[in-house]
Amino acid sequence: MKAASREAQNNVAEKLDELIRTSGDKVAVAAQVGTELFLVVDQLDLDRSLRVAVANNALDAEQREGILLAVFGDKVAEPTGKVLRAVAQQAWSSTRDLRAGLVGLGRRALLLGAEEQGQLEQVEGELFQLSVLLENEKELSQLLSDRTAGAQQKRGLLANVIYGKVTMFTEALALQVIGRPERNPIDDLAAVAAQVADMRGKAVARVTSAEALDASQREALAGKLKDLYGQEMAIHSEVDPSLLGGMIIRVGDEEIDGSTRGKLTRLRADLAAQMAY
Repeated sequence: MKAASREAQNNVAEKLDELIRTSGDKVAVAAQVGTELFLVVDQLDLDRSLRVAVANNALDAEQREGILLAVFGDKVAEPTGKVLRAVAQQAWSSTRDLRAGLVGLGRRALLLGAEEQGQLEQVEGELFQLSVLLENEKELSQLLSDRTAGAQQKRGLLANVIYGKVTMFTEALALQVIGRPERNPIDDLAAVAAQVADMRGKAVARVTSAEALDASQREALAGKLKDLYGQEMAIHSEVDPSLLGGMIIRVGDEEIDGSTRGKLTRLRADLAAQMAY
């Protein structure tokens, strides 16, 4: 997304935050706005001329607003209409950026709802664990990655897997991610989980350990990583018994391999190097 579009998205996000936090039923309004913004994106995906018109900076803001409201005014609730008006007031660099901005705003609305519900950290954990599930369930991941399958078909498949097992916000976010692939389902879900961590003011440490970490271990590890990186850390953990012991920690592009398997691999490499002399 180009700089002008990032500024546009940030401007609308401020209005979205204020709208939700000053509403009577914050959770309901957030859920409704998020859901309806995704429906708007669905319609824009189907109508290229509409996408072009809404992102056309040759038109003045009132004209763009008129186009949006003519199409969606009677199909969305008043709060969503206010967000769309704010979207129309901004200058977007391209139709792609406009679409990405609306997706980001829809996600933000749902996350604000989760925050008001006291479920933001839970949603973060559920999204990451869902990415881990797909990483382990290769057949399911392949079905959800199938570019020939329709968005509704893939959403229906995932809904059958997660229905009743996660919060309504996790379900809504996961289903929209699957229906709008950017890279692949595993990475896309992990990316949204990282977005949640960022919203909580934390960076992500992806931790793979030979055994599951308990709450005290996670807390201690988060404290050590905060001291090391100078930032609060959200621990996204998974289990891989093949590590034999210890753990592998990934923060951004940096990896710390303290696993038994890693130590044995390095030891074999050192021995091989010594024997070569």
